[in-house]
Amino acid sequence: MAEWSFLSALLDKVQSHSTVVGKVWMSVLFLFRIFILAAGVDKIWGDEQANMKCNTESPGCKNACYDQSFPISHARFWVLQILFVSTPTLIYLGHVLLVIRRENKLRRCMEKKTAKNGMMKAPKYSNEHGKVQLKGVLLVSYMMQLLFKILLEVAFIVGQYYLYGFILMPSKISFPNYPCPAPVDCFISRPTEKSIFIMFMLAMAVLSVILNILEIFHLMISKMKVKKKRTSDFTTAENKPNSSSTERVTLC
Repeated sequence: MAEWSFLSALLDKVQSHSTVVGKVWMSVLFLFRIFILAAGVDKIWGDEQANMKCNTESPGCKNACYDQSFPISHARFWVLQILFVSTPTLIYLGHVLLVIRRENKLRRCMEKKTAKNGMMKAPKYSNEHGKVQLKGVLLVSYMMQLLFKILLEVAFIVGQYYLYGFILMPSKISFPNYPCPAPVDCFISRPTEKSIFIMFMLAMAVLSVILNILEIFHLMISKMKVKKKRTSDFTTAENKPNSSSTERVTLC
């Protein structure tokens, strides 16, 4: 688990700059993907090639059979998936930290009153405590990282099937080519346990896609509500009679 601590620490910083749905996605990533993968993958997979048994002892046959069926280990495939899917979030975090740094610098300049003619653009995206508001370029950045996460998750889900040619782990695989002297069958250790683990990781990937889609709709609906409220307040302010004018008319 120690090798995941750096990534977990970075992703944890995104929590304060995410929506409620984004926090749920982060919890799913931490608890049901990173933690489960770090805690159980070594015991379930381990040295899979050494545990596979073939009905021949021909030199190199088992190696060739394993290499054809598993171009990359499932465990390493899931590690790559988590790293790639987390990358857009880390890029968004870098954008947020850059915005906060710029606006904190702007606040220091305002305090020293170094702006020309006493005029300076006020901080737009963050407050004094480093809390950002999802609007403008930050909102675009956040939406873009959600779209990229969806695309990457779907690509890995589809790629897993095309890479291995199966979803559930088969109990045996056949290999008819060189260096095997004849078609041989190689038997995989604990195929049922591996199938359960594969289905669980696929379910978490699908859940991740669903959460990202929900977050996009959540952001769109919340921004539409804010815009509608502003329009309503503006209309109300325009229709409200001017009190000073009314007083002048009364005095006349």
